[in-house]
Amino acid sequence: MNTLTIILIIFGIIILWLIAVYNRFVALRNRAKEAWSDIDVQFKRRYDLIPNLVETIKGYASHERELLEKVTQARTQAMGAQTIKEKGEAENFLSSTLKSLFAVSENYPDLKASVNFLELQRELRDTEDKIQAARRFYNTNVRELNIKTESFPDKIIAQAFNFKPMEFFEIAEASERETPQVKF
Repeated sequence: MNTLTIILIIFGIIILWLIAVYNRFVALRNRAKEAWSDIDVQFKRRYDLIPNLVETIKGYASHERELLEKVTQARTQAMGAQTIKEKGEAENFLSSTLKSLFAVSENYPDLKASVNFLELQRELRDTEDKIQAARRFYNTNVRELNIKTESFPDKIIAQAFNFKPMEFFEIAEASERETPQVKF
């Protein structure tokens, strides 16, 4: 083998490595976007349940209008959040208002016995569990992408093709890390 053949083989290996690294970045970025989409689907499900919950509670606890308006406002704020950080803050606020709503509902025995309310509560609890699972899946994918974009020599390829680390979707406060316990 002559020197030119060796240089061409080395150059070919480098090109193949660049293609493999680039494709890996594309796959990681798309997995993270898909995971975010899963979170969004669960948020939409929760947004759809909240008006029904508010209407059900209105029938039993009409004088709790301020709290019901707060829940509606939190829902609107969460739906309008644009960045991952804004979304996290808005969703935390929404979760906290829902906890308050469920706490207030304990004062209404007829409401606690309502089949419609119990079904909505079960669906919201199920949705919260799905949001938590989707959040973990998203953060796992973001972690993998971020490790790859920050590791040498892949960092060079990431910068050359404008692959950037993504934000984790985290819960803001330690108190929000606890699962809401609603007893009826």
